[in-house]
Amino acid sequence: MMKITKIFNLLFVLVVANLLGCQENEYKFGEIIPPTNINVSADIFGADDANPNGDGSGVVTFSATADNALSYTYYFEGVAKAAPSGITTFNFSDLGLQTYTINVVAVGTGGVSSSKIITVDVLSTYAAPAELITMLTNDSSQIWRVKSEDPAHFGVGPAEETYPIWYAAAPGEKSITGMYDDAYIFNVDGTIKYVTNSLNDDVVEDVTGTIFGQKGPMDQELGDIGVTANPGGEYENYPLDDFEGVWALTAPSGQETITLSNNGFLGFYTGGNHQYQIITRSATEMLLKTVGADGLAWFVVLTNESIVDNTLNSAYTNLVWEDDFNTDGAPDATKWTYDLGAGGWGNQELQTYTNSTDNAIVEGGSLKIKAKADGSAYSSARLKSQGLYEFTYGRVEVRAKLPASAGTWPAIWMLGANFSTVGWPASGEIDIMEQKGTDKNTVLSTLHYPGNFGGGGPSSSTQLATSTTQFHNYTLEWSATEIKFAIDDQVYHTLPNDSTLPFNEDFFLILNVAMGGTLGGPVDSAFTEDMMEIDYVKVFQ
Repeated sequence: MMKITKIFNLLFVLVVANLLGCQENEYKFGEIIPPTNINVSADIFGADDANPNGDGSGVVTFSATADNALSYTYYFEGVAKAAPSGITTFNFSDLGLQTYTINVVAVGTGGVSSSKIITVDVLSTYAAPAELITMLTNDSSQIWRVKSEDPAHFGVGPAEETYPIWYAAAPGEKSITGMYDDAYIFNVDGTIKYVTNSLNDDVVEDVTGTIFGQKGPMDQELGDIGVTANPGGEYENYPLDDFEGVWALTAPSGQETITLSNNGFLGFYTGGNHQYQIITRSATEMLLKTVGADGLAWFVVLTNESIVDNTLNSAYTNLVWEDDFNTDGAPDATKWTYDLGAGGWGNQELQTYTNSTDNAIVEGGSLKIKAKADGSAYSSARLKSQGLYEFTYGRVEVRAKLPASAGTWPAIWMLGANFSTVGWPASGEIDIMEQKGTDKNTVLSTLHYPGNFGGGGPSSSTQLATSTTQFHNYTLEWSATEIKFAIDDQVYHTLPNDSTLPFNEDFFLILNVAMGGTLGGPVDSAFTEDMMEIDYVKVFQ
């Protein structure tokens, strides 16, 4: 009996201790209070006394507030649209004066919620052009993707801009992110399918992929996955299954706009109102702009064409000549000489070329060709390898950063070595890179030869918004059958070569910055100094 009593007492102590332990680990939740005093206002775009239901664009911005609310979700025709701040925009596209019913749910602590239903009468007079609908859908078979092979296929700028002037991605630059393997299918019934891994799987199958976007909006609208973002505050590969939503077309203030529901996005997730203005479009491509939750304009280029690999696969890999500009002082006289003087150089240019280190100097690992204002005149430099290094065929690669000032005309180019005897354009001219003084977001490549010279030479341009803020590789691939021009190893201009053209003899290199003239245009009245900075020049054969 004594033994049984001891066992009972021991069991009692263990049970009490266990209960006390449970009490110490008891979780306590804050007071759960459902949101109250929900107020929802509707601001119909273009509404005034004469047009109480709006200007016909069908755009309405809703604003919700409530006591004790942490976030809000709007429901329209069974589709949810998250709006953490309570503010969101709808584009109603049904023609005529329509009454729409919106259910607004305010969510508080612990997930408790309250809701309010609001109705709004909206006038929509915009009928999307049939050719625009066909372009987007192609009878629900059109597959859109980010045009990753193009310069400036993704970027950012001020909200009022129509081009990514602060940053524009180089071809393939975001290949480590989940952006390039996404696809978007606009269906004729107004639904849209988002495929998050389309380039690795059949687009008709649901697969798990990843997307690219800003951490803040993605945490709020898609859910915090507890992963550290990159230094820019972005999730480079946020895991997300394929999903569907709704799309609509309107034209606020005449601007064609795609509105996406259900947290839809195109290319880069920015949150905000999920509206994309169509800045430019063709049958195969469109430049889109959305103002994100951060108030900035984000841009993406979509295409429905199959991926084209424009990567330069050079036939020339043997380095035969280079200047890496690692010795400070005047440029290497064994590699470079100068064109000197003024006179317009056949293009009404304004500068006088010198051989002074004030205008051309090697310092800090690069060659700096400086254009300067000298009172009412300008000085600059034009370096050339004439008589020092001349060659036929090969790959020329020049890594450079261009001047930003209006009126500057930088050029990386080549002339036939027989120029002094046969003259121009019989000698031939290969312009590897030129840039207008009035457009610092674009670079050009051109060939000049008899019958095709001056403004008539075959030329191509490509957008490069970071040409004046970042170094880029400007490349010429030159053979007996073909001449290619590339930027950062992405070919954007190709021309045939044959024995009838002057591009089968020795050429020499030229580097210069002109002022004004036919391509430089008006010079900024406040101009004092600017430069083209060159990291290296290399020739491969």
